[in-house]
Amino acid sequence: MSIRTLKTLIAVADFGSFSAAAKEVFITHAAVSQQIRSLEEEWKVALFDRTHRTPALTPAGRALVSKARDVVAAYDNLVPGVLGNQGVEGVLSLGAVPTTLTGLVPSAISKLKKDYPALHVTVVPGLTTALIQQVERSSLDLAIVSKPQFIPRNMVWYDLAEEPFELLASLEAEGRDPIHLLQNSPFIRFSRQAVVGALIETWLQENKIVVRESMELESLEAISSMVYCNLGVSIAPRTCVTASNALPLKHLPLSSGRNLSRMLGCISRADSVKIRAIDEVTAKLADTIHEGKLSVPSLQPRSRKAALKRKP
Repeated sequence: MSIRTLKTLIAVADFGSFSAAAKEVFITHAAVSQQIRSLEEEWKVALFDRTHRTPALTPAGRALVSKARDVVAAYDNLVPGVLGNQGVEGVLSLGAVPTTLTGLVPSAISKLKKDYPALHVTVVPGLTTALIQQVERSSLDLAIVSKPQFIPRNMVWYDLAEEPFELLASLEAEGRDPIHLLQNSPFIRFSRQAVVGALIETWLQENKIVVRESMELESLEAISSMVYCNLGVSIAPRTCVTASNALPLKHLPLSSGRNLSRMLGCISRADSVKIRAIDEVTAKLADTIHEGKLSVPSLQPRSRKAALKRKP
């Protein structure tokens, strides 16, 4: 048995098949099968039920995968544990929702690189649900997302900023009444697959506002460009850090019904071995937001360690 073999076992459990795991750990499908067989022979237990088209973990297999995660985490943290995790270096994979990619993320990473030039941050764009799943599978170390309704028990959440929603309209659009503009203009919708899009759709239904939908997009930058060209209006969160290349638009507060906003924050695995790097990233994000003239919510923990203490 080796750490590499245990990582292969975990990859099969996380990605659901031998072929998907092979791509994740950069070996062949045959090598994955051989490693799993060697573990079963060594442990004298069946890890997978092969009567299904796609092998499924047996109860013993699920229990051993859980223990394997602990072993791999302890191994990965061996040197940082001895050295006190001094220095922030290596690679950290950061997921981010599209609304943060032109303001918050580049500004925060720029600050981070000045203090920790040996840390390389890779950025993976995506929607909240998909990014959280990638963090759960350890494909990402950390993700900036809209706060979901439920936080998985093995995850740590860190509040960054509450972003109110507003109506975006072209400077050429007549009037400043958001309801009138929504009812009389083509509507450019945020993707309903995103948490933001679902919140907007719920708000429209609660306020019985019928819109003339013209397009559905995932990117705030794309939506803003469409609005700027007077192709319609949209509802979007007022980003906590304004992009340097922000287009001139009307930003109108929504005055009907309940206050509409989303909580932006970071999520990571509770057992991550990159605690120090994650703490530094979240600190830079919070600093960037503070400089963006939006207050960081007072209820947030100031570090990931504090977040862990607050977690029930």
